[in-house]
Amino acid sequence: MGWIGEQVDSLKSMQIRQVLTQAVSLGMIVTSALIIWKGLMCLTGSESPVVVVLSGSMEPGFKRGDILFLHMSKDPIRAGEIVVFNVDGREIPIVHRVIKVHERKDTGEVDVLTKGDNNFGDDRLLYAHGQLWLHRHHIMGRAVGFLPYVGWVTIIMTEKPIIKVCFI
Repeated sequence: MGWIGEQVDSLKSMQIRQVLTQAVSLGMIVTSALIIWKGLMCLTGSESPVVVVLSGSMEPGFKRGDILFLHMSKDPIRAGEIVVFNVDGREIPIVHRVIKVHERKDTGEVDVLTKGDNNFGDDRLLYAHGQLWLHRHHIMGRAVGFLPYVGWVTIIMTEKPIIKVCFI
Protein backbone atom coordinates (compact mmCIF):
# COMPACT_ATOMS: atom_id res chain seq x y z
CA MET A 1 0.00 0.00 0.00
CA GLY A 2 2.95 2.32 0.60
CA TRP A 3 4.07 2.52 -3.02
CA ILE A 4 0.52 2.61 -4.41
CA GLY A 5 -0.52 5.24 -1.85
CA GLU A 6 2.45 7.39 -2.89
CA GLN A 7 1.47 7.10 -6.55
CA VAL A 8 -2.16 8.04 -5.80
CA ASP A 9 -1.00 11.01 -3.74
CA SER A 10 1.37 11.98 -6.56
CA LEU A 11 -1.52 11.90 -9.07
CA LYS A 12 -3.77 13.93 -6.75
CA SER A 13 -1.10 16.56 -6.23
CA MET A 14 -0.41 16.66 -9.97
CA GLN A 15 -4.09 17.25 -10.67
CA ILE A 16 -4.13 20.09 -8.18
CA ARG A 17 -1.04 21.57 -9.86
CA GLN A 18 -2.68 21.26 -13.27
CA VAL A 19 -5.85 22.92 -12.01
CA LEU A 20 -3.81 25.72 -10.43
CA THR A 21 -1.79 26.12 -13.65
CA GLN A 22 -4.97 26.36 -15.70
CA ALA A 23 -6.51 28.85 -13.26
CA VAL A 24 -3.37 31.03 -13.37
CA SER A 25 -3.32 30.82 -17.19
CA LEU A 26 -6.97 31.84 -17.38
CA GLY A 27 -6.30 34.71 -14.98
CA MET A 28 -3.40 35.88 -17.15
CA ILE A 29 -5.55 35.76 -20.29
CA VAL A 30 -8.35 37.76 -18.66
CA THR A 31 -5.86 40.27 -17.23
CA SER A 32 -4.16 40.63 -20.63
CA ALA A 33 -7.51 41.25 -22.32
CA LEU A 34 -8.36 43.94 -19.76
CA ILE A 35 -4.97 45.60 -20.21
CA ILE A 36 -5.40 45.60 -24.00
CA TRP A 37 -8.94 47.03 -23.64
CA LYS A 38 -7.76 49.79 -21.29
CA GLY A 39 -4.85 50.54 -23.62
CA LEU A 40 -7.23 50.86 -26.57
CA MET A 41 -9.42 53.18 -24.49
CA CYS A 42 -6.44 55.46 -23.82
CA LEU A 43 -5.23 55.28 -27.42
CA THR A 44 -8.60 56.01 -29.03
CA GLY A 45 -10.00 58.38 -26.42
CA SER A 46 -13.25 56.38 -26.43
CA GLU A 47 -14.86 54.64 -23.48
CA SER A 48 -15.65 51.76 -25.83
CA PRO A 49 -13.15 51.49 -28.70
CA VAL A 50 -15.00 48.60 -30.35
CA VAL A 51 -18.78 48.15 -30.76
CA VAL A 52 -21.05 45.74 -32.60
CA VAL A 53 -23.82 47.00 -34.90
CA LEU A 54 -26.95 45.44 -33.39
CA SER A 55 -29.66 46.45 -35.87
CA GLY A 56 -30.21 47.07 -39.56
CA SER A 57 -30.75 50.82 -39.12
CA MET A 58 -27.43 51.68 -40.82
CA GLU A 59 -27.82 49.44 -43.87
CA PRO A 60 -26.53 49.34 -46.54
CA GLY A 61 -23.38 50.98 -45.10
CA PHE A 62 -23.11 48.83 -41.99
CA LYS A 63 -24.98 45.60 -41.52
CA ARG A 64 -26.09 43.89 -38.35
CA GLY A 65 -23.09 42.05 -36.88
CA ASP A 66 -20.40 44.40 -38.20
CA ILE A 67 -17.77 45.49 -35.68
CA LEU A 68 -16.93 49.21 -35.65
CA PHE A 69 -13.68 50.71 -34.42
CA LEU A 70 -14.16 54.04 -32.69
CA HIS A 71 -12.00 57.08 -32.07
CA MET A 72 -12.90 60.20 -30.15
CA SER A 73 -10.91 63.36 -30.74
CA LYS A 74 -11.34 66.99 -29.76
CA ASP A 75 -12.23 67.91 -33.36
CA PRO A 76 -15.78 69.18 -33.81
CA ILE A 77 -18.33 66.64 -34.95
CA ARG A 78 -19.55 67.27 -38.49
CA ALA A 79 -22.67 66.33 -40.38
CA GLY A 80 -22.17 63.09 -42.29
CA GLU A 81 -19.97 61.43 -39.68
CA ILE A 82 -21.05 58.14 -38.15
CA VAL A 83 -21.06 58.28 -34.38
CA VAL A 84 -21.84 55.89 -31.57
CA PHE A 85 -23.79 57.42 -28.72
CA ASN A 86 -25.51 56.58 -25.46
CA VAL A 87 -28.91 57.94 -24.58
CA ASP A 88 -29.76 58.71 -20.96
CA GLY A 89 -31.75 55.81 -19.54
CA ARG A 90 -30.55 53.25 -22.10
CA GLU A 91 -27.63 50.87 -21.71
CA ILE A 92 -27.04 49.87 -25.32
CA PRO A 93 -25.12 52.30 -27.54
CA ILE A 94 -26.58 53.36 -30.89
CA VAL A 95 -24.70 53.68 -34.20
CA HIS A 96 -26.12 56.42 -36.46
CA ARG A 97 -25.09 59.22 -38.81
CA VAL A 98 -24.97 62.89 -37.80
CA ILE A 99 -27.46 64.76 -40.02
CA LYS A 100 -27.45 68.17 -38.39
CA VAL A 101 -25.04 70.14 -36.21
CA HIS A 102 -26.20 72.97 -33.96
CA GLU A 103 -23.74 75.35 -32.31
CA ARG A 104 -24.96 77.07 -29.17
CA LYS A 105 -24.29 80.81 -29.38
CA ASP A 106 -23.84 81.32 -25.65
CA THR A 107 -21.30 78.53 -24.95
CA GLY A 108 -20.00 77.59 -28.39
CA GLU A 109 -20.72 73.93 -27.65
CA VAL A 110 -21.88 71.77 -30.53
CA ASP A 111 -25.03 69.64 -30.35
CA VAL A 112 -25.91 67.05 -32.97
CA LEU A 113 -28.97 65.37 -34.42
CA THR A 114 -28.60 61.80 -35.71
CA LYS A 115 -30.48 59.39 -37.95
CA GLY A 116 -30.04 55.81 -39.05
CA ASP A 117 -29.36 55.56 -42.79
CA ASN A 118 -32.16 52.99 -43.12
CA ASN A 119 -34.65 54.88 -40.90
CA PHE A 120 -37.35 57.27 -42.12
CA GLY A 121 -37.01 59.99 -39.50
CA ASP A 122 -34.40 61.47 -37.20
CA ASP A 123 -33.57 60.00 -33.79
CA ARG A 124 -35.42 62.45 -31.55
CA LEU A 125 -37.84 59.67 -30.60
CA LEU A 126 -34.88 57.61 -29.37
CA TYR A 127 -33.45 60.39 -27.20
CA ALA A 128 -34.46 60.90 -23.58
CA HIS A 129 -37.87 62.49 -23.01
CA GLY A 130 -37.76 66.16 -23.99
CA GLN A 131 -34.26 65.95 -25.46
CA LEU A 132 -33.92 67.39 -28.96
CA TRP A 133 -30.14 67.20 -29.48
CA LEU A 134 -27.24 64.98 -28.43
CA HIS A 135 -24.54 66.71 -26.44
CA ARG A 136 -20.82 65.96 -26.52
CA HIS A 137 -20.99 63.74 -23.42
CA HIS A 138 -23.47 61.41 -25.16
CA ILE A 139 -21.03 60.64 -28.00
CA MET A 140 -18.81 57.60 -27.35
CA GLY A 141 -16.80 57.95 -30.54
CA ARG A 142 -16.68 58.25 -34.31
CA ALA A 143 -16.51 55.20 -36.53
CA VAL A 144 -13.08 55.00 -38.18
CA GLY A 145 -13.14 51.41 -39.47
CA PHE A 146 -15.11 48.19 -39.43
CA LEU A 147 -14.94 44.41 -39.76
CA PRO A 148 -17.98 42.91 -41.49
CA TYR A 149 -19.98 40.16 -39.77
CA VAL A 150 -17.43 39.42 -37.00
CA GLY A 151 -19.82 40.71 -34.34
CA TRP A 152 -22.36 37.99 -35.01
CA VAL A 153 -20.66 35.91 -32.33
CA THR A 154 -21.65 38.56 -29.76
CA ILE A 155 -25.19 38.87 -31.12
CA ILE A 156 -25.80 35.11 -31.09
CA MET A 157 -24.45 34.72 -27.56
CA THR A 158 -26.62 37.61 -26.36
CA GLU A 159 -29.81 36.45 -28.07
CA LYS A 160 -29.36 32.76 -27.33
CA PRO A 161 -27.87 32.41 -23.82
CA ILE A 162 -27.79 28.61 -24.08
CA ILE A 163 -25.06 28.94 -26.72
CA LYS A 164 -23.02 31.09 -24.34
CA VAL A 165 -23.35 28.42 -21.66
CA CYS A 166 -22.31 25.68 -24.11
CA PHE A 167 -19.40 27.79 -25.31
CA ILE A 168 -18.10 28.34 -21.78
